[in-house]
Amino acid sequence: MTQAVLLDLGNVVLGVDFRLVFTRWAALAGVDEQRFYDRWEICPAYRAHETGHMMFDEYCGVLSNRFGIEMPVEHWREGWNAIWTHPFEEVIKLLPKVAEHYHLCCFTNTNDTHAESWRGRFADRLQSFATIYVSSEIGHRKPDVPAFEYVCGDMGISPQQTLFLDDTLENVAGARSAGLKAKQVRSEQEVVQALSTLL
Repeated sequence: MTQAVLLDLGNVVLGVDFRLVFTRWAALAGVDEQRFYDRWEICPAYRAHETGHMMFDEYCGVLSNRFGIEMPVEHWREGWNAIWTHPFEEVIKLLPKVAEHYHLCCFTNTNDTHAESWRGRFADRLQSFATIYVSSEIGHRKPDVPAFEYVCGDMGISPQQTLFLDDTLENVAGARSAGLKAKQVRSEQEVVQALSTLL
């Protein structure tokens, strides 16, 4: 029996689009946007940033070297926080109902800068979550099995009794390896359908 429902944040509850980051950085730096597409990668520094082992100022130095661009930290931050599109309102409407029947939590791979941004902008949309697990705060990130073991341990609910929804197949695979019931959801409607089956 499912006792906990664990949701990803980006593109499951809040819409994100990394292309908006590149567009803003290009405008602030006065360079062609394609530069960011050509040189972007999920590197060890990115992972360190998302597990709280590298602060944003230091990560900006990594970005500056990678892209060959010198910008003030505030410009890097402005572009970094341009990632949000819109909340998934149909999903958010279901969250209080889900929370009536299940221990409802969120687990997001993110960093302190983004966390400060979405907590400030969308606090009212996230009130139904008992806990939001932030990778940079707990020192673990998806899809690593220890990340899911940490979250389930903190919730006090076994992986086998936890349903996890994420838009990234790699994260779903990691959750399944940790023993969770996991499903990939690739649109707001798919999230709505998955949650509705629980009610």
